[in-house]
Amino acid sequence: MWKCPICGREFKNTEQSHYCSVKPKTIDEYIDCQETAKKADLCLIREALKEALPEAEERISWSMPTFWKRHNILHFAAAKKHIGLYPGPAAVEVFSEELKNYRTDKRTIRIPYGKVDTDLIKRIAIWCYETGNHA
Repeated sequence: MWKCPICGREFKNTEQSHYCSVKPKTIDEYIDCQETAKKADLCLIREALKEALPEAEERISWSMPTFWKRHNILHFAAAKKHIGLYPGPAAVEVFSEELKNYRTDKRTIRIPYGKVDTDLIKRIAIWCYETGNHA
C-alpha cells in the first residue's frame, strides 16, 4: 500500500494518480491539475474532440473529461504512462485494425504520451456520435 503524503489516502499502486482535494468541475480544471508533461497531449485530444463534435457539451463525468450530447459520447483521462480514451466496446472493435499499435481492451484505448493521432481520435468520436454507440 502507498499512502499519499498530501491527503493521506491509501492506494494499492505506488504514486497512484488521484485528486487530493476537490474534484475538478470542468475540463479546464481537470487539465490544469495534471502534471505539466501531460497537459499538451490532453489539450490535443480535447481540441480534436471539439473539432469532431462541435455541438457536444464538455462535462466531467466519472471524474473524467467527457463529451456529451443526450448521452456520454466518450471520455478521456490521464494515467501515468498513457491517456485513456473511453469510446465504448463497439468503437474499440470497429477500429481494431487502426488500433493495432495501441494497447486496448473491451472499452479502452491507451494512447502513449507523445503519440496522439488526432485524425484517428476524430474518426472514432464522429463514429460514436453518428452510430449512437458510446461510452
